[in-house]
Amino acid sequence: MPRLKLTKTVVDNAQPEKAPYELRDAAIPGFLVKVTPTGRKVFMVAYVANNGQRRKPAIGRFGEITVEQARVIAQDWLADVRKGKDPSAEKSAARRAPTVKELFERFIADYSEPRNKPSTVDANRGYGKLYIIPNLGQLKVADVTRADVSSLMKKMSTFPTNANRVLSAVRKMFNMAEVWGMRPDGSNPCRHVPKFPERGKTRLITDAELKRLYAYLNKAEAKGLEHPFILLAVRLQFEFAARMSEILKLEWAWIDVDNRRVEWPDSKTGGMSKPTSAEAVRLLEAAPRLEKSPYVCPSIFNPNRPMSKHTYYKGWRRILRRAGLPHIGTHGIRHRSATDIANSGIPVKVGMVLTAHKTVTMFMRYVHTEDDPVRAAAETVASRRQGLIGDAVAAAATKSVPAPIIAPETVPELTPEADTPRGFDDGNYRSRTKLGNYRPFRHRRGPNRAVPPGTKRTADEPK
Repeated sequence: MPRLKLTKTVVDNAQPEKAPYELRDAAIPGFLVKVTPTGRKVFMVAYVANNGQRRKPAIGRFGEITVEQARVIAQDWLADVRKGKDPSAEKSAARRAPTVKELFERFIADYSEPRNKPSTVDANRGYGKLYIIPNLGQLKVADVTRADVSSLMKKMSTFPTNANRVLSAVRKMFNMAEVWGMRPDGSNPCRHVPKFPERGKTRLITDAELKRLYAYLNKAEAKGLEHPFILLAVRLQFEFAARMSEILKLEWAWIDVDNRRVEWPDSKTGGMSKPTSAEAVRLLEAAPRLEKSPYVCPSIFNPNRPMSKHTYYKGWRRILRRAGLPHIGTHGIRHRSATDIANSGIPVKVGMVLTAHKTVTMFMRYVHTEDDPVRAAAETVASRRQGLIGDAVAAAATKSVPAPIIAPETVPELTPEADTPRGFDDGNYRSRTKLGNYRPFRHRRGPNRAVPPGTKRTADEPK
């Protein structure tokens, strides 16, 4: 195997033979150029890794890089070998590194399906198909940067709610990438990427609206204006402070009437058990029950299936319209029930059991502040303040005095001659800011000028 100093001339003059051969550099041990029978000339570096394996990774083709550039790279690689690294293994690992598309598929199979609800799994699959894979799928997991995620969010800016859900899914994906060793710890590219503000907010059903709603429910039940299962579902959702899915999937086998308790084997937050009120027991005992149907609120057309979300939602919208109430989603029922629970004075922990919330923060998100308690609190604070400042001042403050109405033409306008009204008294004093007894301190140039608070002027100086 010839050994000589590799130069441009040497490499240029190297001719292909029937079998590939190598020209090794005499200056740097391990640096060589391989000449193939087809005439390709490839720079390589040969070394023995710390584990004893012989490596000979390619640096680049002659013509794409020069001899000197290849020599510098060979020197750097050999220096890394002396530090215990293996450039060839790192290069192969980078080539085999998983893409975001492969990460997403593993995320669905190994994380989402075993841990999430089927609806969440379906949602994650949709996010991947529509947004994640088309925009990030071809990138290597280790190469994704915060700018890539930010760019994805910018593309979805017209759909802020969807963008936030996609960001949550991508964040969890890269958290799992760290667990699976695809990225270093603490390198999640979603970190510090802000979410879009979500302006949707569930409105509280007011006391007056609640009275009108129940008045129509009673009327509809008496005159047969609505299907009994829809009316039952609405009433039960109020009584249980439940989610819509918990009412629609409720089965008779889960109800213990003797102990006044209902147990859901599965829900959004897992299995849960709730004690029931006497009104809930009365509704369940009086509810129509279809033979061989396991559901409390079965489908209107197929008793062997639960009532569909579409049927319940359309029925709820129809009830609101016929009751003369503005539209609000079915989740507004849960918000109203949680607010009633919080305003009843019961402990927060008990209220969390009734609503099946896992944290106080989430429970308080469902509690709305009604106007009447706030108005009463404001009156209480005002009364206390009036008691502190004195009866006379409070009486003067609360005395009803009609406010003066000032016509625009009576407001004085400053002229160049009157811009500095020195010497004017109250009779001919002009200012755009004077009103009633008020005179700005900076304009009081005559005998009526008062001492501004906080000034250092002595009492014997002219006022």
